[in-house]
Amino acid sequence: MKKIFVALLLSGACRAQTPPPPAVQLPPHPRLLLLAGEENELKRAIAAEPAYGRLHAGIVQTSDTLLRKPVLQRIQTGRRLLSVSREALRRVFFLAYAYRITGHEKYLKRAEQELLAVAAFSDWNPTHFLDVAEMTLAVALGYDWLYAALPAASRNAIEQAIVGKGLKPSLDTRYNGWLRASHNWNQVCNAGMAFGALAVEETAPELSRTVLNRAIESIKLPMHNYQPDGAYPEGYSYWGYGTGFNVLLIAALEKACGTDFGLSQQPGFLKTAGYMLHMTGPTGRSFNYSDAGTAAELQPAMFWFAQKTKDASLLWAERQRLEGTLLRQDLNNRLLPAVLLWGSGIGLSQMAAPRLTGWSGDGKNPVALLRSSFTDPNALFVGLKSGSPSVSHGHMDVGSFVVDAEGERWAMDLGMQNYESLESQRLDLWNMSQHSQRWEIFRYNNLAHNTLTANGQLQNVQGRAVLSGISLQKDFMAAQTDLTPLYTPLLKTARRGVAIVNAQEVVVRDELSGNGATVRWTLVTPAQPTFNADGSVTLRQHGKTLHVLIEAPQRVQWQAWPTTPLQPYDAPNPGTTRIGFEWPAGAATDVQVRFIPEKNLSKPRPAAGPLSTWPQGR
Repeated sequence: MKKIFVALLLSGACRAQTPPPPAVQLPPHPRLLLLAGEENELKRAIAAEPAYGRLHAGIVQTSDTLLRKPVLQRIQTGRRLLSVSREALRRVFFLAYAYRITGHEKYLKRAEQELLAVAAFSDWNPTHFLDVAEMTLAVALGYDWLYAALPAASRNAIEQAIVGKGLKPSLDTRYNGWLRASHNWNQVCNAGMAFGALAVEETAPELSRTVLNRAIESIKLPMHNYQPDGAYPEGYSYWGYGTGFNVLLIAALEKACGTDFGLSQQPGFLKTAGYMLHMTGPTGRSFNYSDAGTAAELQPAMFWFAQKTKDASLLWAERQRLEGTLLRQDLNNRLLPAVLLWGSGIGLSQMAAPRLTGWSGDGKNPVALLRSSFTDPNALFVGLKSGSPSVSHGHMDVGSFVVDAEGERWAMDLGMQNYESLESQRLDLWNMSQHSQRWEIFRYNNLAHNTLTANGQLQNVQGRAVLSGISLQKDFMAAQTDLTPLYTPLLKTARRGVAIVNAQEVVVRDELSGNGATVRWTLVTPAQPTFNADGSVTLRQHGKTLHVLIEAPQRVQWQAWPTTPLQPYDAPNPGTTRIGFEWPAGAATDVQVRFIPEKNLSKPRPAAGPLSTWPQGR
């Protein structure tokens, strides 16, 4: 096969640094993520590791079901074609993978049909450019992986679509505002465009050079958000999206150009795998603050991070999923084959439990994540969120927390609501100002989160809380945050701390001062509460029991509030309730709430004490 030299690097497509790196040889197709012959390494891993074998079988079986489905059509939902673009990526990635590993032509033929179908669409919806980005990535991957086996006429049609419906619209200023964005759109769109550029370099060298140089520079904007510690500001679900596509871009550059031009070494980027590892509790559920779903998922990008950092313990949560039964959500993961591409050199036995059971990270949305054990499924887990509602995809959830114990989640976050369900009602969803309709949505404001509310008012959108104290000591793991900017002027000071004490209980402590504002303390829970005469609450679910005790200078009365929708556009929240209490915040008020599993209730409970006495240090 003809070799293509990257005078690309010297004149060209893979240049983004000064001085330019030495010229390298751009591989022939396939050059994206998996070079010719590298299938053999995957086959060895599939044969040697039963979990990888099951994953491979799941991808192939899913590809078989795709053979019986009608090809994709251009069906737009609201302003988005995104569901079609994502399904195109899933189908093409699965089918092209199945063909390259098995050699069975049925997968090749069906992938070709899908590629030609979407190539014939009138456009890929550039007004919502994520749709174009994911479709371009899908079509570029299929074009590259199947290049040698595709008829010339099909290659030509697919290539013209990549250029005309993918790359060229990205040059139009009406559609490319994401180039200046510092959120996930930048990561996803630049990844899609880079894949397209690398795929068609032979026939569109100037356009490819422009797109690649632009991508390598532009993607640094959202990558700044990983500083200093790797905490991803948009939360769990958007980490999987933004970081996942960021990794795809880096991995594609590494394979095709032999270098990632320093992108993986951007400050904080490699640390973000630690953030994601600790974001999943012992229940297997994520700390789903901001616009995040309630279920944790298999994260293909984590295998790239483990390979890059040579730290297989980062894959502890992924190991738990791989050792279980593949779920529908796993097989619907459009990037699932990347697990085998990036994980083939790492056996499950290498994925040992992490040494540290606590993690904290500063940034736009600082977060602390603490647990009593990684290996005990009944371990205690508490996550604390700081930051600001003004961050991309933010909720008024600053100061909120989640709690796992005895294999159950007791303090929960209701999570995101489907965007189309809100946009179709003409809500001003993406306006982040103080009086935006966004904050009228039940799931988005502080009254529906495990945080504080003063005088029934919203948190200050522009307020920002920082983590002010961290302890990873085994007998007193703790984190503190200063919430004062979220409640000014109603409260003079507001500080919250969470702790795991002696691996026996979770403590949430609030220290407030104000001018008599009425403060509501809220807990959203899936458990059934019983309010006891002694002022405690007993939570029960699935045969498990958790006791919730209040320590306050004055007697407070537990209350229950429903989570039923307040407006026609609000999503239902079945099986959940809100409990809490209210009190007037005087000159100084300290309130402490303890979450104690049934088995630990009779054990000695040392006083947690004022936040000023809590230990700090790692």
